[in-house]
Amino acid sequence: VRLLEDVSNPFLESFYDEVPGAAFQAQLFFLLSRYRQLTEAAQGELFQQLTLADHTFQKDRIFAHLTLNDSELMLYEKLWALLAPQLTKPDMVVYLQGSTDVLMQRIQRRKRAEETGISHAYLDEVNQAYAHYFYHYQETPLLVINTSEIDFVADESDLDDLIAQINSMEGGTRVYVPRHER
Repeated sequence: VRLLEDVSNPFLESFYDEVPGAAFQAQLFFLLSRYRQLTEAAQGELFQQLTLADHTFQKDRIFAHLTLNDSELMLYEKLWALLAPQLTKPDMVVYLQGSTDVLMQRIQRRKRAEETGISHAYLDEVNQAYAHYFYHYQETPLLVINTSEIDFVADESDLDDLIAQINSMEGGTRVYVPRHER
């Protein structure tokens, strides 16, 4: 199993502090970093059984559409359109869904300096955009997991059950139902 590293974006803190121009810088940094990660992962697929990432290249556009002005978005979209066709689609996508309040609590618990400026309103907007995006998602098999009431770290048997459901995915969209609710 290969886990793609979390990208440390030097523009993120400025973005959350609403510094002019930081949104465009942060978006381009993420776009190019994730493109590099995904191309490197594709080159190594001959030797790796499974690659895990906390993003898809397509969903990066969610943030661009929420944060960039029209001229920035036009440039971003042109670059995205050049890069996207060169990447392979993932075999499946797992969407970790959660309420905005729970996500805010998790962000506060992580205590990452660059995330201290995230407002509840912005996070709610992102959360709604994700829900809309994945409601219409049809590119690959999709497993939707509402993580508001689940803690896979605390209960290893829940994690084992999730892995079994991932392994049994064949196509379409499935909503994960925890074993204690079946």
